[in-house]
Amino acid sequence: MKIGIIGAGAVGGYYGALLAKSGFDVHFLLKSDFEHVRKNGLVIDSKNGDFVLNAVNAYSCCEDMPKCDVVIVALKTTDNGLLQTMLPEVLKNKGIVVALQNGLNIEKDISEIVPSATVMGGLCFLCSNKIGPGHIRHLDYGSIRLGQYRKDALPAGVTDALKKVSDIFSKASIPVHPAENLGMARWEKLVWNMSFNGTTVILNATTDRIMNNASSRAMVTEIMREVICGAKICGYQIDDSFTETMLSATQLMVDYRPSMKIDYDTRRLLEIENIYWRPIRAVEENGGEMPKSKILAYQLNFLDQMNRKND
Repeated sequence: MKIGIIGAGAVGGYYGALLAKSGFDVHFLLKSDFEHVRKNGLVIDSKNGDFVLNAVNAYSCCEDMPKCDVVIVALKTTDNGLLQTMLPEVLKNKGIVVALQNGLNIEKDISEIVPSATVMGGLCFLCSNKIGPGHIRHLDYGSIRLGQYRKDALPAGVTDALKKVSDIFSKASIPVHPAENLGMARWEKLVWNMSFNGTTVILNATTDRIMNNASSRAMVTEIMREVICGAKICGYQIDDSFTETMLSATQLMVDYRPSMKIDYDTRRLLEIENIYWRPIRAVEENGGEMPKSKILAYQLNFLDQMNRKND
């Protein structure tokens, strides 16, 4: 079995390296890091033990890659336009695509590109940053909640394909939790992403500072509650107590800059569309509103445009 990694950054690089270290036949599609990784390998600094993956199947273009049985997509969603040409090139007919990305309706987009594929979404509970070419630092956590996509949006349950992919991750010591309802899992992840990704940018603060200040903690709490209400409007019944579950998990987390804060600090395009506007529109299409999240999204749009104005 061949496993392809599209997007070998903080997420794809970390999980892909664990899979390769465990003996799986893994193939990495790289951009700016290609020459460095080809010569020096992948370096993983991890709370679970540092390691170097010296022999890496590295490629600079998808045409050079072998056809893969499973393709893990870990690009920033701002680069998802590239998948139109990449996925048909690297995925075997009737293969499996696993989207380890943030946001909503990711799997629907992928399914339209490769209609014969089995498409899954993975929600990563992971604190990991790319700190240099081919160099990833894993700070905390590392589990994946994995669910299978259905075009009719109904819960797919725990299918044989889902069990197969879960087993692959488990053999690489990656904690995986199968989700019977991918839509529910996506909205549960949005409860954290919509509250913390944007506020770390707007307040110029890490998660620890936000959690330890009464005003900022109240702010993210209110946004979490709004996202839970939005999920219910869209048909996903998340219990109100989930807010405290997420706040408690964040309090125990290492002081962390989420991906959107890192992207802002490095002047990269922010994933506002998939993490904010898609859920906001989904709620509005079902007759509801998300005013707090909408204001946050407008602020992020402004900051993003000003941040990259001279690029």
